[in-house]
Amino acid sequence: MAAPPKRQDTRKFIENLSGAGKSIAVLTSGGDAQGMNAAVRAVVRMGIYVEAKVYFIHEGYQGMVDGGDNIKEATWESVSSMLQVGGTVIGSARCKEFRSRDGRLKAAHNLVQRSITNLCVIGGDGSLTGANLFREEWSGLLDELLQQGLIDKEAARSNSELHIVGMVGSIDNDFCGTDMTIGTDSALHRIIEVVDAIMTTAQSHQRTFVLEVMGRHCGYLALVSGLACGADWVFIPEMPPEDGWEDNMCQKLSENRADKKRLNIIIVSEGAIDSHNKAITPDYIKDLVVRCLGFDTRVTILGHVQRGGTPSAFDRILASRMGVEAVLALLEASPTTPACVVSLVGNQAVRLPLMECVHLTQEVQKAMDEKKFEEAVRLRGSSFENNLSTYRLLSYRKADSELPNSSFNVAVLNVGAPAAGMNAAVRSAVRVGITEGHKMFAVSDGFEGFSKGQIKEIKWGDVGGWTGQGGSLLGTKRTLPGKHLDKIAEQIKLHNINALLVIGGFEAYVGLLELSAARDQHPELCVPMVMVPATVSNNIPGSDLSIGSDTALNAITHTCDRIKQSASGTKRRVFIIETMGGYCGYLATVGGLAAGADTVYIYEEPFDIRDLQANVEHLTQKMKTSIQRGLVLRNENSNENFTTDFIYQLYTEEGRGVFDCRKNILGHMQQGGAPSPFDRNFGTKVAAKAIQWITQTLKDSYKGGRVFTNSEDTACLLGMRRRALVFQPVSQLRDESDFVHRIPKEQWWLKLRPLMKILAKYKTSYDVTDSGQLEHVTRVRPKDADASAAI
Repeated sequence: MAAPPKRQDTRKFIENLSGAGKSIAVLTSGGDAQGMNAAVRAVVRMGIYVEAKVYFIHEGYQGMVDGGDNIKEATWESVSSMLQVGGTVIGSARCKEFRSRDGRLKAAHNLVQRSITNLCVIGGDGSLTGANLFREEWSGLLDELLQQGLIDKEAARSNSELHIVGMVGSIDNDFCGTDMTIGTDSALHRIIEVVDAIMTTAQSHQRTFVLEVMGRHCGYLALVSGLACGADWVFIPEMPPEDGWEDNMCQKLSENRADKKRLNIIIVSEGAIDSHNKAITPDYIKDLVVRCLGFDTRVTILGHVQRGGTPSAFDRILASRMGVEAVLALLEASPTTPACVVSLVGNQAVRLPLMECVHLTQEVQKAMDEKKFEEAVRLRGSSFENNLSTYRLLSYRKADSELPNSSFNVAVLNVGAPAAGMNAAVRSAVRVGITEGHKMFAVSDGFEGFSKGQIKEIKWGDVGGWTGQGGSLLGTKRTLPGKHLDKIAEQIKLHNINALLVIGGFEAYVGLLELSAARDQHPELCVPMVMVPATVSNNIPGSDLSIGSDTALNAITHTCDRIKQSASGTKRRVFIIETMGGYCGYLATVGGLAAGADTVYIYEEPFDIRDLQANVEHLTQKMKTSIQRGLVLRNENSNENFTTDFIYQLYTEEGRGVFDCRKNILGHMQQGGAPSPFDRNFGTKVAAKAIQWITQTLKDSYKGGRVFTNSEDTACLLGMRRRALVFQPVSQLRDESDFVHRIPKEQWWLKLRPLMKILAKYKTSYDVTDSGQLEHVTRVRPKDADASAAI
């Protein structure tokens, strides 16, 4: 019998892509943004890894025009220690000369002299448009240089094609086609740090604060920071308030004060306008509040603080992924490939034609100029639209008489270990639930509290100020419901609970499986149930991300920065750091990528003594260079025998005379702290979506005067999958779960491990099959695509 035909392996690997003989130049242009350095570092190291020559162009396009020492070859070591630095180390400048053909002619001459035909441009839409024009004129510029005798025919022939890849570095997040631009998340960190600090002083004096944030043409920063801190009112250019807004705003502020709220926060985008295109300034708002309400009001203009400081973990990972993707795009570029930008949609890196994105970005401005504001919001993309619709849901408390009366009771509980962002999710769920007409109940201490009847109604005002609080204000426990099913069913009947929202980690997932499996014995459990993943470990099947993991990543990253800095005075030191995560290596791996680790040990990638020996050898070689320190991360359960102490002792012994070692166990600091802007925003949006699902499912299952649901699709997990938020029946996720080690059987972030190894100078195999599909911006995004959820 003939053997079945072999399935063709269509995967692409980095080993098959070579940059030998190619020269790549990287420049940063326009306004600086945190994370640009991480992108530069990734381009340089990936370029050198594939054996290309890589050049820095200092001072943006100005350096390209001026040439000379502004264009320097980069080395592996020249990008060391820049991952944690804000701004751009290679400088950025606005360049008038490059806008003229003469300037571009000089720039072309400087590139041809060094045989540079691949450009990686990190900047905003102006910088990227300039790069595209440069590419379009390239052959004409070469002809002119040839006629003037500045280059010879051979130089013109060998440099005949210029390839361009862009990365968007802009804190405003104003570029269409990408969900997050490099620098946006860090700018949100700066804004939220300020708002959190202002809240304590505002509360002390019962003050109103008006904060102006950046965003001349785009209200993203104002909108998301308003969502993340629970602001009373937000002004953005895409959503001018209707006529009479002054009275509405003052009425809302005074209602909030009457509701025992001691402070008001108003956030204004610097480009905010009213419906007649008249600017709305912070001072105008302040005078209005003082005149109408007599409240003690202060104005704070954040200004360039938002551009500064160290990049967040999210921006470092985003920029590192984009930098590697940019080099791959340059290696694969052909004469017919349009100039592209590497971008992020949901959790996926994509390539998009540069000019399509630029045109769409310009269309947004055109729509705003023509007062077509709904159109402008639609063009901004699904991420912006989702943020805006969530803000509208949460921003205004309707009078009881205006609310629909659903007569349904919905209970919310936290299960598992505390995670930063849980409270933001509870607040959002309670307020959206009330807006949908439900009666909301809060359950204290998870399933254990449920069985004991620790259930009480929770009102709109009860969750005020919850977004910025870490931990779990409801109280949470790891207890599973299996042993308490009778009592839980009794409490559901007693309080007439019609739906459950469970916010938590792996115990919440197992708990939901147990509850749905017990529906046959306990008809009280035949109600809609949905789980929202919240755990620092990010180990929930069915979701690429969970609430709390971004805050934990930032804690790990900033601690690693400090630990690395402590070695700046003492040469040749290696730090061994243990992270949390149970058996899930997400925090260790992604934290390692963000902190620039040399090695990361995790359970999912088994290692033996030979690997440990090779890692020590690698660090010994590194100590011979100018980078004389090492960073090793170990997930707490990566190996039961190779403990943190064992690895520390092994490295100490093997490195004797070459380097010394220190160890740190980060522990519960990864679980505490105020939630990051990402976790607040993600928690707010997923909880709002979960409640909307509950409302719909309740309507569908209400028959004969009662709610009854026993189909598997009424016990769901709401998770982030690649590009979309999806509801998945928990029973269908069972096969995807490793219950012994409490992790999903397949985890997307394992694809980031080769990338981390390459940036640490290890030769490795890297599957780049997912890269390289040039997509188009104009296609309709998936309906649920939501993607501030990125890494």
